[in-house]
Amino acid sequence: MQSSHARQNGKPSATERGGGGGTTLPTTELDNGSLDFNEATHMVFMREEEKLARDVYTKLGTLYPDSVVFGKIDDSEQKHTDAVKNLLVGYGISDPSTNDNVGMFTGVEYGDYFTEKYKYLVNLASASELDAFYVGAFIEELDMMDIAQCPKVIIEQDNGIDDVSDCGLGYTDQKNIRSAYGSLLDGSKNHLRAYVRAIESIIGRGGYSAQVLTQDQVDEIIGG
Repeated sequence: MQSSHARQNGKPSATERGGGGGTTLPTTELDNGSLDFNEATHMVFMREEEKLARDVYTKLGTLYPDSVVFGKIDDSEQKHTDAVKNLLVGYGISDPSTNDNVGMFTGVEYGDYFTEKYKYLVNLASASELDAFYVGAFIEELDMMDIAQCPKVIIEQDNGIDDVSDCGLGYTDQKNIRSAYGSLLDGSKNHLRAYVRAIESIIGRGGYSAQVLTQDQVDEIIGG
């Protein structure tokens, strides 16, 4: 039995198609039906994106030891990446992260992408503490967008996923995935607020401009 999304858009289930790296993703019966390829692919991606946040913040905590915000949020990001890992385990999908060291991303499909992203973001954040706060805010905005819809990196692969609406929170009808993603979004909103407070303590109240989301979305989150 496939999920309603798989039936509606004609996309094959997780067992019928492999990801960009040739990985075959199994189907497991949970909640509203079987996990389809799009849902599984998105979870694999989000597992490493949440690790990216944890790893960058861990590194920034060593660069700016007096900034307590990094130490607090990297602990939260550990819980986030573990939450996605637990989803993968529950559905019988192999964890793409086989090396938990900071800056190490081992996924067949997206490991190289996250390795480069990690290096790029740490390099940006190394310029100053203010730049580091901006990097943190960027990660949280990006995370919220990628949770809600299909990330651009997935769409750019030759895998049959062609639109932002083809995976993410807006796509899945699996109750446990929706619950987990909702919690991740709530956490990212709190983290964004913390980074914006840190930024605006330096540049002045109301001075933060959205980096990934729309300004209206960011203003609503900050004011919420």
